[in-house]
Parts: sequence; structure tokens; C-alpha cells
Amino acid sequence: MIETFQWLNAFSTCPSLEGAIADVVEQLRGSLSKSPDLGIVFISSAYASEYPRLVPLLREALPMGCLIGCGGGGVIGTDADGHAQEVEQNPALSLCVGVFSGVTVHPFYLPAAQLPDPDSPPQAWVECVGVDPQTQPDFILLADPMQANITDVLEGLDFAYPAAVKLGGLASAGMMGVPNGLFFDAPHAPDLGLLREGTVGVALSGKIRLDTIVAQGCRPIGEVYRVEAGDRNILLQLSTQDASTIRAPLDLLRDLIESLEESDRTLAQNSLFIGVVRDVFKRELGRGDFLIRNLLGVDPKQGAIAIGDRVRIGQRIQFHLRDAKTSADDLEGHLQEHLARSPQVAPAGALLFSCLGRGEGLYGQANFDSQLFQRYFGTIPIGGFFCNGEIGPVGKTTFLHGYTSVFGLIRPTP
Repeated sequence: MIETFQWLNAFSTCPSLEGAIADVVEQLRGSLSKSPDLGIVFISSAYASEYPRLVPLLREALPMGCLIGCGGGGVIGTDADGHAQEVEQNPALSLCVGVFSGVTVHPFYLPAAQLPDPDSPPQAWVECVGVDPQTQPDFILLADPMQANITDVLEGLDFAYPAAVKLGGLASAGMMGVPNGLFFDAPHAPDLGLLREGTVGVALSGKIRLDTIVAQGCRPIGEVYRVEAGDRNILLQLSTQDASTIRAPLDLLRDLIESLEESDRTLAQNSLFIGVVRDVFKRELGRGDFLIRNLLGVDPKQGAIAIGDRVRIGQRIQFHLRDAKTSADDLEGHLQEHLARSPQVAPAGALLFSCLGRGEGLYGQANFDSQLFQRYFGTIPIGGFFCNGEIGPVGKTTFLHGYTSVFGLIRPTP
């Protein structure tokens, strides 16, 4: 039996939906060895009024084993010359397809109202998803940003499938008043099509591997502190590494900002974040060891700082800054590190889930993240979209991120 592993992407900026679908299908037909086992579609919210027609039109133009997808304020794909393109706000359609042998593709839909209780055992999540953990699946997830309970989904999947990679993003619209859309087409649920809530996903197991690069785009400033007192998401007291000083977080932050150069002091007014160390045992900290969270507010009377995550006594934190150069340097560093440790088998393709806050608005130029990726990995097919939140791992835990680019590298395995 001849083994097949194809991952292709087609991309169109045709202003009409019919024209865009005809365009991507025509691009794919000459390369496909057979009908795709999997399709993942990303569609610009510029077509939002035509979302209900997407699945029926795709089903007729290019039959696939299953299809998942979502709408986005920006869409990422690969042009006819193999170069990555990022189109924001304007019409664009990106279709990734996979043709596999030795790979099991299991699509699923998780309505928010039917999720297991947070205290449920792992088996409840296994039954909900319908995939045996012993098959060692990896997951691609697309969710509604308002009604998906995505944090519960990620915690539940980590609980039931601790060794699995989970990556993806939250659907986006790019502007107020435009509805989000999820898309799902599978033999066991042929009538779903367009969805407005919940999570759609696909589990991939067998001779396939998903690797991730999670670039949060920040750099640390100052020293690492230990949480000495906190309440829910509020930092109340921090100590220095040698535990010689315990102070209010806001006092430490004021001293830190005064010690910065003028450019960083200006940046800290709008782009200051908190990095939470994920590995409590790791002593030497570097790129990828922090989970970046928003700084939500301060209480001058107590000197407290509220952050966008729960805090625990003993956690280590460090303040971080973000700007275009930092984001570019951070991504390039992750790409270099991944290449240095990656397996010999080259990726067949890639997915990119990038924050709406990145792209041209951050860098001042289009196609930055995707084309920097291709500079290191060559012109492999890449597809994705600009998200309302990005899903990817830090350490062994899966998180919902912001201002992040999450790459998923699709590789065949022996």
C-alpha cells in the first residue's frame, strides 16, 4: 500500500464567495491525490452575511471527509507562488486540506451547554469528545469567544488527554456588530453547517504529529519576584529572589519603572504585562518559561496589582514589556530554538493562529509573522486567521493567550 501524507493550502481574495470557493478548489484539484480526509477553512468576516452558504457551497465544490472552520477579522494563507499572505479586514478565504493514510481524523462539536461539570472525571470528557486517550490524539480547536466556556474546555481536555497537543483560536470579526461564525461538516452531523456558539474541533491520531511554537511577544524587565500574599487574581505582597525584602507590588513596580530608560518608561504606560513562571522547579528561566498575562489594575492604598490570572503563594512573576521589535525578536528566537531541537522530518504544512492585536497594526507591515516563519521553514503551505484569543501550550498546560502567535507544525511520523 502506498502511504499518503499531503497537507495543502489554497488562498483567494476574490470579493464574491462563489468566486473565492471556485478559486481555492481550482488551485487544489491539480495537487490532490484523492478527496481530502480533512478540511479546515478560515473565512474573512467581510463575507459574514454569506456565512450560511459556505458549507453547502464547499460541500458541492470539493467533497471532504470532514470540515471545521471559523470566521476571522483577518485571514492567513499561501498564494500561488507559495508565499504566505495575511489579509486583514478585506475579503479572503483560506482552505487547508489533508490527505492521509494511517491517520484517524475525528471531528467533534462541543456545545457550551453540554460540557461536563468542571469536577467531572476525565472519562466524562472522553465520552464528550468521543476519542480514546490511548490513541494519543492531538487537537485543533476553534471556538466562539462569547459562549464557548473555552477555559473549561481546555482544562477538561488537559485533564482527559494530558499528553495531547491542543492548539487553535477564538473566532473573530474585526469590527463591532459583525457576528462570529464556526463551521462544522461531518458524516455524523450533516445538518450543523454554521454554528454561533461552542467549540468545534478535530482530533488527529496515528501517523501524524502536531508541534507548537507559542510566541507571546514580550521581554522581561527587572528581577523575578516571589508571591508572598495574594487573593484570587490580586498580588498583595512580593519578595525579592533572596527573600531579603517583602514589599507591596506597586511599590516595587514604581521603583522598577524609575530605573528604566526613557523609551521603556514610555512603553510601560501602555504595554506592561505580568509573566508568571509555569515550572516551579526550574531555576534558570528563559524564553517560553513565562505565561504572559494582562495587568488589569492597581490599588494605590494597598499597593496591590490585579492581573488576568489566578495567583498562588510561592509563584514567581516578572514584569514584561511588549512592542513590535520585542515581538519580532521573540518570534525569531522561538523559530531558531524550534529548528535546533526539531526532528529530522520536515513539516508538511503549518497553521497560524495570531492575535488581532498583531499583524500590520503592530509591525507596520503586512505578512510579518507568517513570512518570518517561512524564512526559517521554507515555503511550506500555511493557513490560519487573526483570533480573539489564541490556544496553545506553555509547558505541559494549555492556555488561552492574547497578543500571541501560535504556530502548529503538521508532520508525518513513521
